[in-house]
Amino acid sequence: MGILEIIETINDAVGSFVWGLPMLVLLIGTGIMMTVRTGFFQVSHFRHWWQHTIGAVFTDKHVTAHTDEDDRSISQFQSLCTALAATVGTGNIAGVSAAIAAGGPGAIFWMWIVAFFGMMTNYSENVLGIYYRRKNEHGEWCGGAMYYLRDGLGSIKGFKKLGSILAVLFAIFCTVASFGIGNMSQINTIAANMNSVFHIPNAVMGLLLMILSAVVIIGGLKRIASVTEKLVPFMAIAYMLGALVIIIVNIGTMPAVLKSIIKGAFAMRAVGGGIVGYGVMQALTWGMKRGVFSNEAGLGSSVMVHSASNVKEPVKQGMWGIFEVFADTIIICSLTAFVILSTGMVDLETGMMISTSASTALVTEAFSTVFGRFGAMFIAVAVLLFAYSTTLGWSEYGTRAFEYLFGTKRVIIFRVIFVVFIMLGATMELSLAWALSDTFNGLMAIPNLIGVAACSPVVVKLTKNYINRRVLGKEEAPMYSAWEDIQKMQEEE
Repeated sequence: MGILEIIETINDAVGSFVWGLPMLVLLIGTGIMMTVRTGFFQVSHFRHWWQHTIGAVFTDKHVTAHTDEDDRSISQFQSLCTALAATVGTGNIAGVSAAIAAGGPGAIFWMWIVAFFGMMTNYSENVLGIYYRRKNEHGEWCGGAMYYLRDGLGSIKGFKKLGSILAVLFAIFCTVASFGIGNMSQINTIAANMNSVFHIPNAVMGLLLMILSAVVIIGGLKRIASVTEKLVPFMAIAYMLGALVIIIVNIGTMPAVLKSIIKGAFAMRAVGGGIVGYGVMQALTWGMKRGVFSNEAGLGSSVMVHSASNVKEPVKQGMWGIFEVFADTIIICSLTAFVILSTGMVDLETGMMISTSASTALVTEAFSTVFGRFGAMFIAVAVLLFAYSTTLGWSEYGTRAFEYLFGTKRVIIFRVIFVVFIMLGATMELSLAWALSDTFNGLMAIPNLIGVAACSPVVVKLTKNYINRRVLGKEEAPMYSAWEDIQKMQEEE
């Protein structure tokens, strides 16, 4: 048995354990808990968070204004674009395809459910990220699950050691995961698609991507943010417009598409003329796995970029987390699903696959039904932009986790290794890259969700303080992080 076979066997065993029923309960349960404890903030204050996130891009210059050259933080919009760069990736195309192929149309319903509650999980992560963040020796903001595990969970009597241990475990899992979900699986998908459509050899594509990535990644967060704030809006809007054209052309099938999604979420699927009792569980499991792979709510990943924002209000950055999940899953993933289901790739009555294509090729085939040869080219370019931006975003996540473990001065080592792994990702087997990504997603989520649950009183307190001041207009002292409070006192003196 070769080394790859050994890795795959171990990964299958660990992955089955990680993505079992306990993870379902922990992941969805945390989202439900934070939704209830914040008064269904994503619904009850929908207008407010919408106006103060994407709506503010057009009305508030402070949201998009770049920081001074000597300021190592980034703008709110840059933090969103960098986070979306990491979340809007192959999961929105290949991931949705895999969810439908393995779990049927019903998987999309469960993807929506996970996203709905995941909005508040992501919100809570970002609130805690801003609250517990610290500045490193270069003056850069550093935040993430490592810090609210160590300083939040660790501040609870009797949990100091556990908080420190879980912080280190999260940092280790994140560092390793960055090479899977954020590097090899993305690059491999790019290489496979560019080879299939444009006949570019995988090695050539890998080398080109490695050079382009090195220029951006080694330059640090501000350079990454300057690229993603231009790339993300362009690629997202272009993809959504293309998908909308297909949906409009096939608008007559939409009632049947929606019926198939709802039916598949709660009813058993027919497979090969027989009935399998795990149909609902398959839909739920694949909807959850691919939903998390896509929007990353619960992983504690995007908070590391959101924490670098120049914002002071923890809740203000938390609201960007809500929009991030909404845009990624409720909008982009749904459009991909509607494209696949409305173009005859799946039997809407049984939920069975009609097309023999898999992964990204399934979306390519769906786009080709309307756009012909241009559809295949469009998806290849879309995958290139989506996956490349994900690689840029995840390089920063891995950098922050590595920095927590080994210190600021050694982050250049991680960045160089990360860039080198891009070539490996272009030539390795895709299925193993995806399997490794799923496993380490789950391993990251466990300590992070424990930290969010343990620190939930802090999130509730910060949320109530913000609502009282900003929504209800009550006079109340603002709550910033402990670091911000110290700085404010020093400025007043």
